[in-house]
Amino acid sequence: MDAPSRGERAAEAPKEPAGSGVRGWRGWGPVELVLFFANFSLALQRPLTTQYLWHRLSADVGYNGTSRGGGCNDTADPKQEEVQTLTSHWSLYIDLSSFFVGLFSATLLGPWSDQVGRRPLLVLASSGLVLQVIVYILVVSLELHVGYLVLGRVLCAFLGDYNALLGTGFASVADVSTSRSRTLRMAMLEACLGISGMLASIAGGHWIKAQGYINPFWLSLAMLIATTLYSAFVFRESVPHPKKAYLFTLHHYRLVYQLFAAPSPGKSRKHLALYLLALFLVLTIHYGTWDIAVLYELSWPLCWGSDLIGYGSAAQHLSYLVGLVQLWALQLFLKDSWVAEVSLTFNIAGLVVFSLAKTTALMFTGYGILSFSLVITPVIRAKLSKLVNKTEQGALFSSIACVSGISMLLATGIFNSLYPATLNFMKGFPFLLGAFVLLIPAILIGVLEIFDPRPEYQQTLH
Repeated sequence: MDAPSRGERAAEAPKEPAGSGVRGWRGWGPVELVLFFANFSLALQRPLTTQYLWHRLSADVGYNGTSRGGGCNDTADPKQEEVQTLTSHWSLYIDLSSFFVGLFSATLLGPWSDQVGRRPLLVLASSGLVLQVIVYILVVSLELHVGYLVLGRVLCAFLGDYNALLGTGFASVADVSTSRSRTLRMAMLEACLGISGMLASIAGGHWIKAQGYINPFWLSLAMLIATTLYSAFVFRESVPHPKKAYLFTLHHYRLVYQLFAAPSPGKSRKHLALYLLALFLVLTIHYGTWDIAVLYELSWPLCWGSDLIGYGSAAQHLSYLVGLVQLWALQLFLKDSWVAEVSLTFNIAGLVVFSLAKTTALMFTGYGILSFSLVITPVIRAKLSKLVNKTEQGALFSSIACVSGISMLLATGIFNSLYPATLNFMKGFPFLLGAFVLLIPAILIGVLEIFDPRPEYQQTLH
């Protein structure tokens, strides 16, 4: 038989989609490392920023009852209450500043990544986080007004912020996982967040106590530069055929709209809406209670120093790792929805303990209970992911990023306003309120499971 000609060989070769613009280098590294590096940096920054605000505003007010080494007045001090209020309000301003910009960018960038691939968005979002830390370093080293922290948040939000990075990570996992393995894969990704956060929190607490604020910020910057370089050159692209697409176009927003409006086999708008509502409420309580936890620990009667705050933050992040083991064990005999219900029960119990905590031992008891509480988020994300097509994962997780942004806005506004307002009659009231609110997603998930016990919706989608 004659050898095929060059033209015949070209005709027989598999064709890439027209105009695909497929990149030659697809990488080999998993997305989990992107989130590990980025979350290490963010976990280092969050308590660091709150403590720096407390330190700077204490100096402005003339209050010196709490230092990096810990220890504060044995009774409530009017100046301490003023510092708590100012710190809480500045945390609110910083988070508010990035909300509307982040809402615009998240819905634009997610659908864009469905077409061009996950790598460009990972690079863009991690670059924004780099800019934010650079601004923070300038504020701390030059002792600029704390209002400049707002500028860092706005720059970061314009390029996608951490929510875009997180959403892209989960979309990448959805790209390469099966319907059966998706919940556990997402829990594994959250476990990476937990391990990195735990390590950063322990290291940061001792480091602040020994050397102050500036050096931990430098480490945070180094980790984010590593995140950006890893995303650009090592990350394994999960979109099979990335193609060129315009970024600034209304088409991306239409894709998000069609996600909820256009009918699709197996997709239920009711399920999408109700699971998003459940996720919104859970994230609002998580963000809100975590936001005021450092203030709660810094002030009387706990009077924690930076080392104990670091251990507390590490205990928060331990929840991700414990959740992975918990999910693997409970999935052996429970459906995902009932695993989520168990998780919510621990969450409610832990917040009730927080609301009553006046000693270090009781506070860490609350952290211990809450370590079993974070299975709920990977379960809901996986259920949402199974309701849409593979080509809609970026649009879905950009919607989840918007829900996360709205929940963060409301959490910051509600809890940072409620906390100073309730100091006089019950300091732990915001935690107790959070416990009651979590009853709503518990009811929603139970009702969805009982009255619509269909198998996974994906037999026609995957």
